[in-house]
Amino acid sequence: MLVLVAPGQGAQTPGFLTPWLELPGAADRVAAWSDAIGLDLAHYGTQADADAIRDTAVAQPLLVAAGLLSASALGDVAPGAVAGHSVGEITAAVFAGVLDEATALKLVRTRGLAMAEAAAITETGMSALLGGDPEVTVAHLEKLGLTPANVNGAGQIVAAGTLEELAALEADKPEGVRRVVPLKVAGAFHTRHMAPAVTKLEEAAKELAPADPTVAYVSNKDGKAVATGAEVVSRLVGQVANPVRWDLCMETFQELGVTALIEVCPGGTLTGIAKRALPGVKTLALKTPDDLDAARALIAEVAAAATA
Repeated sequence: MLVLVAPGQGAQTPGFLTPWLELPGAADRVAAWSDAIGLDLAHYGTQADADAIRDTAVAQPLLVAAGLLSASALGDVAPGAVAGHSVGEITAAVFAGVLDEATALKLVRTRGLAMAEAAAITETGMSALLGGDPEVTVAHLEKLGLTPANVNGAGQIVAAGTLEELAALEADKPEGVRRVVPLKVAGAFHTRHMAPAVTKLEEAAKELAPADPTVAYVSNKDGKAVATGAEVVSRLVGQVANPVRWDLCMETFQELGVTALIEVCPGGTLTGIAKRALPGVKTLALKTPDDLDAARALIAEVAAAATA
């Protein structure tokens, strides 16, 4: 069984969209999306520097656009389940047929702007903790006033809070944690600091007419597969202020019988976690179009095994 996943903020790097725009029709699609949301995606994906694409209002639409573009380049794909990490949940909602591409890009533009505004209220950020016991780490974070905003599994938890709280964490790491790595994000996402963004997304969601998922849509909230489009959208709205439980998503992948996992562009983060947390599962990250042939071969292999 194939799972198709989409990465979240922090996966972007300068110029990562450049080779994808060389595919037939890609530049025109991205230009149309750019016009629809008032953001030059091609510029930010090819020419902008790391600081420019770190901007939440830019990074989020850019990541969704890249995910959609790379997935469509695969051709016909019939995953058994889909999921996205944080903003990648909007990309996954398109994979599941809940939202169309244009609606997803408009929603993520609203999300990015709203979260950027919320992040500007207080100086906040996020840092990844590598290693350590999850229970010990979470208790230590709470003692410092930080939120375990992403519980990613495979020994990785992301802490979020004010810059002062993160500085205290750097100076006082939880027992067993090897490294604390600041992330390329501009706010404490998936925490109480994002509450103002939830209010704006609730208003935007009223205009949507989501369809029910055509495949299992695994939610960051609790790792459960969501049955209705309305519930998917409700969770997309609330999730900006709630922790991402990617560890529980992977547990659900296992329960569903996952044998292969493909991560759309800019892939690498989620496949890296899966290699440690899902032993025996074949993984592939779409980083450039050079990865497409291997991805198609893996899709064909899964399909052949399913019909054997």
